[in-house]
Amino acid sequence: MTNSILLAVNGTLMRGLELNPNLVNNGATFVREDATDACYRIWSIDDRHPAMLRTPGEGTNVAVEIWDVPAEGIAKILLSEPPGLAIGKVVLRDGSIVLGVLGEPFLCKDRREITQYGGWRAYIASRRT
Repeated sequence: MTNSILLAVNGTLMRGLELNPNLVNNGATFVREDATDACYRIWSIDDRHPAMLRTPGEGTNVAVEIWDVPAEGIAKILLSEPPGLAIGKVVLRDGSIVLGVLGEPFLCKDRREITQYGGWRAYIASRRT
């Protein structure tokens, strides 16, 4: 039995962003930058955080960070995430599967799609210019 779990994050849990302390304070350690398989789309939820959905047959590679999280920390991290975000399985560009933060479909309805930016950091950077 493993004592830690790899977790893919694609928004405000990433290094240097607003909710990153939720990972660090639960004992998570940064592993690497990566990207999803090209079957995900992302939406901005009021420019506060993204929501990523798996959309087989369409989408793009979304930039993610992979974190090693103590198993007991996963629930604490999820409970501190904004409503409408959940933990699910995420396919990375190399075909491997890890747990990751995903949005529930209702959360994305009538929100701004930002898939063309390829990730939350790129979208936020575009808003500053």
